[in-house]
Amino acid sequence: MRPLFILCLALASSAVSAETYRWVDSTGRVIISDSPPPSTAKTVAKVGESNENADGLPFALRKAKENFPVTLYTSADCTTDCKQAREILNGRGVPFTEKMLQNAEDANELKQLVGDVFIPSLKVGKQSFRGFESGAYNNLLDLAGYPKSAPYGSKPSGGLPPAEKAN
Repeated sequence: MRPLFILCLALASSAVSAETYRWVDSTGRVIISDSPPPSTAKTVAKVGESNENADGLPFALRKAKENFPVTLYTSADCTTDCKQAREILNGRGVPFTEKMLQNAEDANELKQLVGDVFIPSLKVGKQSFRGFESGAYNNLLDLAGYPKSAPYGSKPSGGLPPAEKAN
């Protein structure tokens, strides 16, 4: 009796993992089947495909990133405060861009954003904060809908691309 039960469970689990296809045939009927559609089928789609995009971010995090992108402004001589700012962003799993001020153009961009050149500064969507204060950073991220902790398996963001790092 027990081997028969195990065999039934194995067959049932393989049926659950089968792919399901949805297509429109030549007469206009919608067909849903576990077998692949014929080559003449129109508008073929796999039913139940993942809701995550290519970057693998959960839906809520992806929407926050699209609506409220995060930029951290730093400089080469900023150590402690910039490190703490990165730690807050990475601890929450926030995908962000780090922009190190390297010329007058970068300084002017930051000056327009926060009123003067103040490092570190954080921009979340259209909102910004100059300096480092964990409560203010967390408040901006909360309002934008970012998670309070990093999703499992998330990788740190920020930092500079290898070509921009100083030797």
